Amino acid sequence: MRIELRCAPDCPNVAATRRLLQACLVEAGLTAMVREREGAWPSPTLLVDGRDVMGAPPTRKASCRLDVPTRERILAALQGFAG
Repeated sequence: MRIELRCAPDCPNVAATRRLLQACLVEAGLTAMVREREGAWPSPTLLVDGRDVMGAPPTRKASCRLDVPTRERILAALQGFAG
């Protein structure tokens, strides 16, 4: 399982998304290394095995997202990996 948190510089939603991801990993009983990348992406974007948990198509346009990752979507993306 590959998890990547992509963010634009100074995105105000990254810290909350990081905390939510960690809580979801604990809830799912998983341990995983999360790669964080800063750059020109919709922010925050959370990818699990290369797929955006919110279902958005890949893009390299820097912007703040209105559809920030949710607990339900993160858990659904992690579901196939839970023991």
